[in-house]
Amino acid sequence: MNAIEFIFAGMLAAATPFLLAALGELVVERAGVLNLGVEGLMALGAALAFIVVYHGGGHFLGFVAAGLGSAVLALIFAGITLGFRANQVATGLAIGILGQGLSALFGKTYESLTVKGLPKLSIPGLSDIPIVGGLFVQDIVVWLSIAATVTIWAMFAYSKIGLVVRAVGENPKAAHAIGYHVIAVRFAAVAFGGAMAGFAGAYAAIVYTPLWADGMIAGRGWIAIALVVFGTWLTGRIFLGACLFGAVSLMSLAAQATGLNVPSQLLASLPYLVTIIVLGIISADRRLLKLNGVASLGEPFER
Repeated sequence: MNAIEFIFAGMLAAATPFLLAALGELVVERAGVLNLGVEGLMALGAALAFIVVYHGGGHFLGFVAAGLGSAVLALIFAGITLGFRANQVATGLAIGILGQGLSALFGKTYESLTVKGLPKLSIPGLSDIPIVGGLFVQDIVVWLSIAATVTIWAMFAYSKIGLVVRAVGENPKAAHAIGYHVIAVRFAAVAFGGAMAGFAGAYAAIVYTPLWADGMIAGRGWIAIALVVFGTWLTGRIFLGACLFGAVSLMSLAAQATGLNVPSQLLASLPYLVTIIVLGIISADRRLLKLNGVASLGEPFER
């Protein structure tokens, strides 16, 4: 397998933690809430999932535990910011630090232990295509994450639920005036975003690299937040952005395998460098951000 085939084969799996967390954050931000604690939510989900799977609970229960645990932590964030109208940026950072601390605490005794991953499922015929055939040989979670992308896109484009979430984010006072409970919708969105971040952390810990190590999320939560801006709050662009960052994260391994004489530290920093560059380019286009941005993002709602 050459470097290009290696990147195509692993791109979707590498993108899945970014994608799941970014989809959850997209729903949260569309509802008008800014949660910067995604890194901690992913870390907590990763620890809970690994513990459950290591003790024989199975991958399904591992994902359930991760989703529930991270959703509860996200609801604490919601209670502080929506109930007491605390600053969302400061509270999100605090929740993120708390999540990482809990992850380190729970996972301390499991350092360097491993669990069994999930088998790959291939699409007959497509998986045999030269060079890009690896795209069609993925585990079940990758296929479900793609289905989740389509579902969330359809929800915002065609469903009443999506319309209500968008209305609450764009103009909460108008949404309240016509009878929608703004705070309840935002609580539900934050809980969903927390569960998705937990799923993302679980995938990283028990499927993508089924090995426990402290700090294994390694900034993926921050990149997921950046992906929402990168995709200008559009589901399809977020999916493409996740694939881009997944491919970039594999380039360091591919470069090392080909014997490229580049410092490993520089190669490992590529995803973060790309994040900074892309955000700079996107932020320069104020018209695009204003067109697709959320009008009441981060603003507390008062009746």
